[in-house]
Amino acid sequence: MTSKVHPMTDLSPERETERETWPAVWRGFRCRCPNCGNGPILRSYLKVRDHCPVCREELHHHRADDGPAYLTILIVGHIMAPALLWVFTTWRPEPLILITIFLIGCIGLSLYLLPRLKGAIVGFQWAREMHGFAREH
Repeated sequence: MTSKVHPMTDLSPERETERETWPAVWRGFRCRCPNCGNGPILRSYLKVRDHCPVCREELHHHRADDGPAYLTILIVGHIMAPALLWVFTTWRPEPLILITIFLIGCIGLSLYLLPRLKGAIVGFQWAREMHGFAREH
């Protein structure tokens, strides 16, 4: 009777090394290929390349969907809301000045974070072998 071993718990020498999650997420956050860390992951502001131009790793399997937008809203909200309260209670600026500064800050931070969080999510999916990123055995 042969016993089947789950592929994620198989520690045999034939099993390739596991993909490390945090380095792949960090490479993705830097908008780099989660595999090699050299090639660009995006071909435009939010469009993920079909494959890495350096290592030829396929990237078209990603399913980032609305995740980057949700994370961007979460992070920007948690940074800007306390900052808004602190600035208002400390200096009491004119409402038009306050809203102008914080609109620019929210938009700028959102535009900075959105492609980086998309890359991080693609890197996470690649490292965890989700959505077609699994290696063929």
